[in-house]
Amino acid sequence: MKGTMSDVKLEECREHIRSQLDNVVDFWLKYSHDTVDGGFFTCLGRDGSVYDKLKYVWLQGRQVWMYCRLYRTMDRFHKPEILEAAKAGGEFLRKFARVSRASGEWKCAFCLTSDGKAVKVQRTLFSECFYIMAMDELSRVTGDKDMQLEAEQMMEQLIHWVRVDSSGLGRPQLPGDVPTNSMAVPMMLLCLVQQLTEGQGQDVVQKYKELEQWCVQQILHHVQRAGTAILENVSVEGTELPGCSGRLQNPGHALEAGWFLLQYSAERGDEKIQETAISKFMELPYQCGWDKKHGGLFYFLDVDGHCPTQLEWSMKLWWPHCEALIAFLMAYSQTKKPELLERFFEVYDYTFTHFPDAQSGEWFGYLTQEGKVALDFIGGPFKGKIIRWRMYVEQPFLCCFSSQPCLLGCYEMGLAEGLSSSGVT
Repeated sequence: MKGTMSDVKLEECREHIRSQLDNVVDFWLKYSHDTVDGGFFTCLGRDGSVYDKLKYVWLQGRQVWMYCRLYRTMDRFHKPEILEAAKAGGEFLRKFARVSRASGEWKCAFCLTSDGKAVKVQRTLFSECFYIMAMDELSRVTGDKDMQLEAEQMMEQLIHWVRVDSSGLGRPQLPGDVPTNSMAVPMMLLCLVQQLTEGQGQDVVQKYKELEQWCVQQILHHVQRAGTAILENVSVEGTELPGCSGRLQNPGHALEAGWFLLQYSAERGDEKIQETAISKFMELPYQCGWDKKHGGLFYFLDVDGHCPTQLEWSMKLWWPHCEALIAFLMAYSQTKKPELLERFFEVYDYTFTHFPDAQSGEWFGYLTQEGKVALDFIGGPFKGKIIRWRMYVEQPFLCCFSSQPCLLGCYEMGLAEGLSSSGVT
């Protein structure tokens, strides 16, 4: 059956993303594995050389998760070497990532030496988040119930820090420090709920139901200015904060929250949340965040038009574009609104024109406002094989991960669903 021009382009996108995903996986399989001390090197140059042997727990967890997800959900990656790499990475994490505290609580390090000694512990919960994702996903491919239990126990610790007592994070309580609802926290907790409950029975779903609803409401508090803006930080009461922090916008985070909410709305059949996810968390950040002159998404913005204080505010980073690809493709797959597909194509064209590196087969992560490569390494402290967790493999079709998660996400999700629904197979 002959498809429309959009169908033809979607098919081209799918095949291109499939090829890109294969290239990226090959790069990390070839260069990132530490066969001496275990775990993965993530500070890699274009030729695969290791320029720093420090190991970042965020990326260790993401890479274990990604290998497991690839192995579990895509036939062509159901290979012994991928499973063994995931298991080796998981063993390194279990052995070294957790740092015991005098209180008896576990905190995950942010950075480790090559042989696993803790170098730095952040006063945030994100290392723990990626530890949970890794352990849960690894337990699914190995059947190891102890890993699943570790994931659930760490999740209970996160919930306590976020909703009961944050002192375990190690941040001092200062008199001038205003309690803040940063969108990253409920977003990540919602992501973890979706991870832990996927394919599980009603007992697990019910266990996290109230937390899931709380996360959604906390995210919705970031719709401000009478519904005309998404702000990164708001008060715990859901009101706008003063100063630069209160005016801060992060288009990539907003788009990411949008597709998290879309997943939630699809599972619950909640059309109101679906509409809010698309109109507020996708359209608004796209309209304000897209660079009309040079293309691409700005990293940070100030809602009142002031220059953001973040020095990298005007740069174009890989991960917001990955989030946008997943968001608009997922939104189109659910609604079939052509304008959402056009958004996807616009982001796709910019992303695949600017970020892929022909030499390595992987992606650059950091561009100038004009779209030129600013940092020419392939992996670093924050950009790994999987970058962001956020291109979920489970998404229908195309995303871009470190490129990896995104590439996997988009491929599984959007493109597959979008093409099948339009008659293209």
